Amino acid sequence: MRAPRYWWLAALVLIVLAGVVLAGRALLSSPQVATGDPGSSSSPVVPAAARRETRPTLDPALFVGKARLTHQIAREIPDTLDQLYCYCECDKHMGHKSLLSCYTDGHAAT
Repeated sequence: MRAPRYWWLAALVLIVLAGVVLAGRALLSSPQVATGDPGSSSSPVVPAAARRETRPTLDPALFVGKARLTHQIAREIPDTLDQLYCYCECDKHMGHKSLLSCYTDGHAAT
């Protein structure tokens, strides 16, 4: 029996997903404070006071289904989302500062 033609794409998606899950667990299980030590090998978590996006997220009640769930999660972990880059390049076209910005103007629901 021959393997599917795009098996490598499925494998890549699974590897990336596993990496995201492991990184998320590491961030949530052991939050770190910025030490200011440039020789430190661990990446510090940005304190809420140093957040790049200052606008509040939209109310999850404005949405239904998965959009509601993701907006609720965005409200629960804004510091984490503010550290992540949004790969749709909305920073260039919409002036967004981080992935958190997508949850402040409805862009994440599109």
